[in-house]
Parts: sequence; structure tokens; C-alpha cells
Amino acid sequence: MENKRIVFMGTPDFAVATLNALVEDGQQVVAVVTAADKPAGRGRQLRGSAVKERALQLGLPVLQPEKLKDPAFIAALEGYDAALYVVVAFRMLPELVWARPKLGTVNLHGSLLPAYRGAAPINWAVINGEKRTGVTTFLIRHEIDTGDMLLQGSVDIGPDETAGDVHDRLMTFGARLMVRTVNELFNGTITAHAQHIEVDSPPPSAPKLNTENMHLDFNRSTRNVHDHVRGMSPFPGAWCTWTDPHGHAQHCKILRTALTSVRSNNRNGELRVDGQRLFVTCADGELEILELQTEGRKRMSTADLLRGARNVHQSVLS
Repeated sequence: MENKRIVFMGTPDFAVATLNALVEDGQQVVAVVTAADKPAGRGRQLRGSAVKERALQLGLPVLQPEKLKDPAFIAALEGYDAALYVVVAFRMLPELVWARPKLGTVNLHGSLLPAYRGAAPINWAVINGEKRTGVTTFLIRHEIDTGDMLLQGSVDIGPDETAGDVHDRLMTFGARLMVRTVNELFNGTITAHAQHIEVDSPPPSAPKLNTENMHLDFNRSTRNVHDHVRGMSPFPGAWCTWTDPHGHAQHCKILRTALTSVRSNNRNGELRVDGQRLFVTCADGELEILELQTEGRKRMSTADLLRGARNVHQSVLS
């Protein structure tokens, strides 16, 4: 086809890899749409998104609409006359936008759809102890993450990998898959397939992370707690309340753990110190805490914490 113009839409680092890959592949990216600048850092100065910074480096026009139905924004899109919109980690689009280009709007999702539809697919795959995950390119339709699929690719998840580890691998893996998808769309060599869901076994979902689902439950198994920690690391971090033997409580994030074969008669959530090592009792034994962040302090190793902390032994996490 003659018109191979692309408008790219994305915001965080995860999207930058795909933008780079498209440009490096020689694709005709004519404009970039991203979030509005937001205050950041101690000075709260306005800062552009990772995608904006990269787009400016590449000399690409940048659009930052507050409202996606704004007539001025729609007119700007019309002016670029793109045959395809490519979306990676952006906002939910109205039909007025996604239905505009001739070839439609293709999105990159960080899971093997229809599994883990939602805002945090990488986190939930790790939290749920999945051994494999992947990325899917699909055509956007009305309901979020439900459009016809184009291509998929899978990767293994290591037993101790964090969501951050998986994120970084999927970021580059997904960028390559999107380049392949775009080329096949332009060449007319790709077929979209509807997502199939078994009525009796709905796939797991990936809801937005919040205070409630970030909270650790030490009444669960060591594997469950370990996976929960991995799935929330390095950000936003799985949290709990640390209460010392005197009843003083503080907010605490557990950021890295290790499975052990140690059994315990302590109550669930109780801490035990062994030299420079720290263990917490779960439903079926002890889990070693390797890194954590207590209230008002930076992320630190357990050894660093124990060098200056008191009242750790027999403290309780809940």
C-alpha cells in the first residue's frame, strides 16, 4: 500500500523501546501522542514523559492532548493522514480516535491475551506464579483488551524473577513483535483472530494495583508470599505493618525474599533473626527477607537493617 504513515501513542519507558524499534526499522512515524507534562522531583518542575523526551530527540512532532475528544486534537490527527495508529502503554482511546486510520489501531499488551486483560498484566503474572507470559499485538475495539489478536510471543518467567525483570525483557521482545506486526499489516500478510474464552474457565485478570492488593498476607504459603513480593518489585512494592514487641507499628515494604525449607512453630508473620539474616513465618514455614524498606527510610538489605535496628526479633508483620 502507498500510505504507510504511522502515529505512535505511548507514555512510559516500556513504550520507548517500540518507538525506537519502529524508527530503526525505517517506518514512517509522522507524530507521537503522549501524556501531558507532570510535576516531578523535589522541585516539582514539569517533566515530559519518557516517550516525549525520546520523540523530541528523534525530531518527531509531539501531541499532548488533555482530552482525547478535543476537536483540535482530532483535527491534528486528521492532518497527519496516518494509515495506522500504534499504541503502547497509553490511555484508553475513544472510538473517535481508534477507528480513524484505514488499517485501524494496533496495541501491544504485556500478556498472552485473553489472559491478564487489564492495567497490570506483568505484575499479576508474577504474583500468580506463572511460569510463562508474553506479549500480544491486537486491534483495539470498544472493550479494553478484547480486540482481535494479530501476533503473540511468549517468554519464560524464572522462579525468582521480579516484575521489573520481566518488564525489561518484554519491553524489547514486544518492540520486535510490534515491528513484525506493522510490516505484516502494511504488506497484507496478517490475519486477525478473535480472542477465545472458555465459559467454564475464565482467564485470570490484571486489575490496577492498589493499597489492598499490594498488602502481604503471611497466612498464605511461603511460595505465595514470595511470588507476591516478586510481582510488586521493584515498584510499587508489597507492603505490610511491622509491629515491634512493645506495640509500636510502622509501614514496611518487603522488596526481595528467598524461599527456605525451614519450618517454624512461631505465629504467622513473626520475625526471627539469625545472625545477619531475617526470616518471617508463613503458613508452611519461614521465608527469608533479603531487602526491605521501613517507614521513612530508603530501600536496604536485611544486613544493613540489622546493624542498626533494635526490637527486630519477635516483631510481627501483618
